[in-house]
Order: sequence, then structure tokens, then C-alpha cells
Amino acid sequence: MNITDAGFRMPRIELAEDEVQLWRVDLEAIRSHESSWQELLSSDETNRAARFHFAADRQRFIASRAWLRTILAAFLVAEPSELNFSYSKNEKPFLGSAHAESGITFNVSHSGGIALYAFARRRQIGVDVEQIRRDFDVESIAHRFFSASEQKQLAALPGSEKVDAFFRCWTRKEAYIKAIGEGLSLPLSQFDVSLKALETNALLATRPDSSEAERWMIREVPGGPGYSAALCVRGRGWRLTHWR
Repeated sequence: MNITDAGFRMPRIELAEDEVQLWRVDLEAIRSHESSWQELLSSDETNRAARFHFAADRQRFIASRAWLRTILAAFLVAEPSELNFSYSKNEKPFLGSAHAESGITFNVSHSGGIALYAFARRRQIGVDVEQIRRDFDVESIAHRFFSASEQKQLAALPGSEKVDAFFRCWTRKEAYIKAIGEGLSLPLSQFDVSLKALETNALLATRPDSSEAERWMIREVPGGPGYSAALCVRGRGWRLTHWR
């Protein structure tokens, strides 16, 4: 499929009950078709887009929302422009009442020129992608936002590995927060993740309820060269499918 074509309509896509689908979209390749993508958005999304100061940021937002609608429409056999969303108290979007019975859950993250989308049925999910930067004080930010366990893991690494480990930690924590839907109301120090590469389950501990860690899985997923990414899913017994 050629996802650089604005207005592209995908055929129906199946999403099984035991499946989590991860989609990676190159926003830089499609953002120039702004006017065509904008036709798929709601008035609320169009208003949000207009508030961006820089044209490139506006175009990436429009493209990312249009592709969210395009993929969901392929699952639901619906028109992308006809989908409506509701929002939790922490602004996490979910499908509106017209398609709520499908049980489809989703989460979106974008950084730089990349967007990641995660989809499942009747499972809470969160995804995060970050463009890796090396122009900041890793340890001072870790001291502010990471748990004691995570700071200890970071401090034990050689200097050449600290930046990549920092972003692994950051994306894993963000994916968990987005999955549970509590946003910044959950202190980042109340759970621990592993900083090791290629972890299939990086959630180490949760507080004050230690049993909560058994209900979730956090795993590293490919974000592309120069990016770090993580996926968080509630429950076990699911399989991951990748789309690009």
C-alpha cells in the first residue's frame, strides 16, 4: 500500500481479540498533503490544528489524526470522516458511542517525523515514541522524574550508554501512564521499569499496589533509527503485529 497518497482508503483490516497491532507512519512523507488530509478531520481537530504556530507541526498533527481515522475506519468498515471520539477526564481519546461496541482501543504517539499507533480490542494500551537527543543533562532529569531504582540502574551504566537507556526508561514510563489513562496525576516514582534493551516485559514494580505489575506488560518496540519506543498492554496472552 502507498501511504504517501492523501485520501488513501484502506480495505477492511481484521483485528483479532488476542492481537495488538502497532503501526508506524512516516509523517514527513505525507504531511505536505495537508488540505486533503484535513477533509477527514472534525471541526474540533481542525481548530486544534490551527493553534500550531509552525506549519510543519500543524501538518504533522493533521496527518497523524487523518491516519488514525483511516486505520480505525478500516477496522470498522466506516468512513474516516464520520468517526467521532470521546475523551476521558485526562484527555485520553476513545471511540464514541456509535462504534463503542467494537471494543477497539487505541493510543497514539508522535515525535519528530514519526507517529506510532497501537490498537487492540477490550484491552487498555499505551504507546510512546521519542526522538533521541543527546544535548541535555541526562542524570539531572532522571533525578527529577525517575524512581530510585531507575536512577540506580542509570548510574551503573557507562557514560556511552546512558542516553539510550534514559530514553528506554522514559518511553516505557510514558507508555504505562498513557495505558492506565491517569496522565500526570500518577507520580512517576510510584512504579519501576527496567532500562535494559529488548525487554519483553520491562515493568518491574508498582506501588502502593504491588499486584498491579502482574496485570500489565511493557515491551520495547521499534521506533526506527534515532528513535526509542515502548508499548504497554493490560493482560497476557496477546500477540503483536507490526505494520509500516
